[in-house]
This record gives sequence, structure tokens and C-alpha cells, in this order.
Amino acid sequence: MLEKTTRINYLFDFYQALLTPKQRNYMEMYYLEDYSLGEISELSKVSRQAVYDNIKRTELMLESYENKLYLYDKFKSRMKLLDQIERDIAENTITNETKSMFIKLKEID
Repeated sequence: MLEKTTRINYLFDFYQALLTPKQRNYMEMYYLEDYSLGEISELSKVSRQAVYDNIKRTELMLESYENKLYLYDKFKSRMKLLDQIERDIAENTITNETKSMFIKLKEID
């Protein structure tokens, strides 16, 4: 569950501008502020089921955006390469492989 929550939070960060204000509000309350579905429904004056349905639809939309744009996958690739380059620099073991990783990093986008 934590892995899913982390993924949705990243997807929300990347794609929130593509969501409606209501979708953003529900996702912020549910995933970022840790409100329950009941609390969100009370504040929004809609049924708990309406909140649940909206959140599930929005999750599917975020996944759909990622399947088309790959912003999160590119981010993970960049971070992995940066971590390895940082380790090589810290250990003073800059090799041709490190240089190759740097070039790959520049080409990700």
C-alpha cells in the first residue's frame, strides 16, 4: 500500500495541472493530507461513494497520463543515474562508465 501511495503522490506531482480543481482537491486531501473518505465527503457535502469514485477515476487518469508521457519513469531513471554518479564522485572512482551514465542522463529527455 505504501508503494502505491508513493507512486500516486509522484504521479500527482507530475500531472496535477491536467486535473480539474475538484480532482486536485480530493487527491490532495486523501493522499497528501491523509483525510479519510468520510472526512472528505463531509467537507465536500457529497457521498462517501462519490468521493471514492472520483479518487479512483483520478488515479486511473494519472496512470493513463504516465503511460503516455513517462514523466515518472524518466524521473526514476534520472535519479538512479544521479545516485550512481554521486557515489562514483564520492569514492573518486570516475570511470568511462560514469561518463557514459552522465551522457545517458543528458539524453533521457
